[in-house]
Amino acid sequence: MNLREQPIHSDVAPGLSPATREKLSQVGTANIANSLLRRGFRNAYLLGLHPVSGMQESMVGPAYTLRFMPAREDIDTMANYGRDDNLHRRAVEECPPGHVLVIDTGGCVRSAAAGDLMALRMRQRGVAGVVTDGGFRDTPGIRATNLPAYQRQAAPPATPIAMHPVELNGPVGCADVAVYPGDVLVGDAEGVVVIPQHLVDEIAQEALEAVDYERFAALHISRGRPIFGLFPATPESRKEYDGWVAAGRPSLEVLQ
Repeated sequence: MNLREQPIHSDVAPGLSPATREKLSQVGTANIANSLLRRGFRNAYLLGLHPVSGMQESMVGPAYTLRFMPAREDIDTMANYGRDDNLHRRAVEECPPGHVLVIDTGGCVRSAAAGDLMALRMRQRGVAGVVTDGGFRDTPGIRATNLPAYQRQAAPPATPIAMHPVELNGPVGCADVAVYPGDVLVGDAEGVVVIPQHLVDEIAQEALEAVDYERFAALHISRGRPIFGLFPATPESRKEYDGWVAAGRPSLEVLQ
């Protein structure tokens, strides 16, 4: 089989604006999930995925995707895996800088979606992170690269044992969530959420404002105020918040 006959999509989405990327780097996946819920999106969080390192930086970037299917013994040999036209290896070299490589394994953890050398290469190329609903091998080495990486669990066996790469940069289902090329992924210490590309600017702004309101609410809660009438926000608490912002976000002692 000629691996070049496999479908390849070249319509890579443009990157995020620097302003929106910066906003998303300051908010948590929980805030983003809330903003998506307000718009009717209930299945945007990649359940069951965890950061490889608890110390890794937050991850923000448009999706560039790789899809696997189950391997077959007469095709998925180490000789074929080592070819330059292997889509798995191509994904590492072709994922654009600033993007997140999203690897759909169908939940397979019988073999690795990537390892430390691939992670090192992506880090060197400026890739923003890598996400899979399967698992990685060489996880201590991946941690050492400082590339943000999210997986279901470790999967040390070699990729061809169980998986065959079939498509680059097409729609995928990662952890049962639809991810289209150019959708924006945000990862933090808790996990990963997907934002549809056309909503990313407004979601980023709304989530950033939510973080600021929660700072205001936390000041009051830490002083003994009940959450009723404070969180979720009410028209009255919003007026209080607006006054706090107008005053320069002072401590409560200054307001008293």
